[in-house]
Formats: sequence, structure tokens, C-alpha cells
Amino acid sequence: MKRDKFSVIVTLGPGIMNPKKLKTIDSYGNCLYRINGAHVDSDLVPDMISQVREIIPDAELIVDLPGNKIRTKNLPEPIRLIKGETFELFHYQVNYPDFYKHIKKGDIIVANDSLCNMEVVDICNSRIKILSNSDGLLSNNKGLHVQEVHSNIPFMFDTDIKLIDSACKHNVDYLSLSFVRTADDIKTAKKLIFSHPQKKIKIIAKIETAAAVKNIQLILREVDIINVDRGDLSSEIGIMKMPPTQEFIIKEALSCDKKIFLATQILKNMEDFPLPFISEITDLYKNIRMGITGVQLSEETAIGKYATECVKLIFDSFEEYKVSI
Repeated sequence: MKRDKFSVIVTLGPGIMNPKKLKTIDSYGNCLYRINGAHVDSDLVPDMISQVREIIPDAELIVDLPGNKIRTKNLPEPIRLIKGETFELFHYQVNYPDFYKHIKKGDIIVANDSLCNMEVVDICNSRIKILSNSDGLLSNNKGLHVQEVHSNIPFMFDTDIKLIDSACKHNVDYLSLSFVRTADDIKTAKKLIFSHPQKKIKIIAKIETAAAVKNIQLILREVDIINVDRGDLSSEIGIMKMPPTQEFIIKEALSCDKKIFLATQILKNMEDFPLPFISEITDLYKNIRMGITGVQLSEETAIGKYATECVKLIFDSFEEYKVSI
């Protein structure tokens, strides 16, 4: 029998897209299956929905919109970042060609969950000259974060609108809205959803911008579920502010009797190794004890080597650490 009162959002990907693994994962507890629109071609989403439902007929599905996150594209090969050296990025190498209009010299750009730190040193026409403050690789489809840049660009891109249409037509259970800034952003999405005959889709508001934290009470009036994307939010507000901000959001959600999930690096070490870091288990313990609804596993299940073990460990942790009600 499935355990109740706690859920895991399982991101779908090549790591688990086979009947044996999906059925095993589903047996551990209440799972919601996430299609990450940022990494799945929108034309393939209907087939992915059908494939999961064929394996797990009663699967609850989430379509997670990519939102207005600025991402690299059309890179012929990954850009090697070398600390102290510069490189150039052209307007056609990002998914929002007008990105260069919203940044200025001196702006800090972070990528790869803040592992890569860069600085804008010049903007000439539509070409951005960037100084790398760290070593690493910048690949296609990687997010480029500049603090508060989302406040001045459209809430949704064309891909988001196309995915909303697909999600409604195929009766998915949840739509996850990325880079929400205000309650009005949620209202915009609701108008698109309600224009379809199928109106039973539940909305998850992802909290990953400074504006969303500021407007959290108004956002909570519009939705019953929020998901704190700690990677994007830490890039937005600074990693040192992340722990108290996460605690603040959890308390706000619980005080309004709303469901709250946490995402990003829940069991990061288990992407490649069979056991989590002690710090990951400690963090999980604290958050379960605070009363969160569940967690989202991302790369851990989409591409990780120990996907089934990750899901089992989460549910086992809940049984071990849960607050008796």
C-alpha cells in the first residue's frame, strides 16, 4: 500500500523510462511524474504522456513549463570557461534574442546552479563580451541568470503557450509555472488554461525569483501548491540568503495551509553514487520535520544512475523522520 501524506515529484528521463523502473518507483509511495518542458521537445510531450500512462494507468502527470528562463542555444560545441579569460555570446545563441538589451556592463551572470560565475564586460550591437570568473563548461540549454532580469521580460515564451495547449488536450493533472513573479502571472496562465474545455488542471507555482518571494502571500492566494526551485532562486538572490529564504517560504505556505515542495540537489550525490551526502540527509530531515508536502527529484531520476534507490530513500526518510499527526 502506498504511504500517504508525503509525495515525490519524479522527473522523467532516460534514467527511468522503462516499465520495470517506473513500476518499481511507483510502488514506493505517492509519486507525481514530471515532464520537464525545458529539456523535452514540446512535440514529443504527447508521446511521453501516453508512454507513462501505458505503464502506470493512474499516473499523476506534471508538465513543467520552461518559462522565461534565459538559456543558451545554437552553440556548435560547449564553451570552455577559463577563469580570467573572456568569450563572446551572440544574440542567436540564447533562446531570447533580446537578452542583450536587458543587461549592462558589470552585470554578473551565473550558470549551472551558480557553479559558473561570469561578468559582462562589453555589449556591442547584439554581441555580449563576458569575463569568466570560474572554470567549467557552458553547454546548450544552460540557464543564464542575472539578478532581476526576469522582471522586464515576458512571463511566457511561445514554447510555454504550446505546452499549455498540449497539457490541456491530454488531460494532465498539473501545470508547473516557472519564474512566477506576481499573482498576475498566475492569472495570465489561468486564462490560457480556462480557454480549453478541460479545466481540471491544478497549478503549481514555482518560487524561483526574488519577486516571487516578495509577493509570496498574494501568490499563495492563487494556488494551492508551490515548489521552491532552490537552484534558480539561489542564483537570483545569492546562495547565502537561500537557507533563511527557504525557511520563510515554508512557514508562509504552511500558515496558509498550502502544499509545498522543495527542488534542486535533494540527493545530488546519488546521481553518480549509491549513497547521499550526510548534509543531504540532514537537510532532508529538517525539511520533513518542518512539514513540507514533498520533494522534487530532478537529475537524480531523469539521468541518474540510482534513480529507484533515490525514490526509495526519500520515502524511507519520511517514515523515519515524519512528525506524528
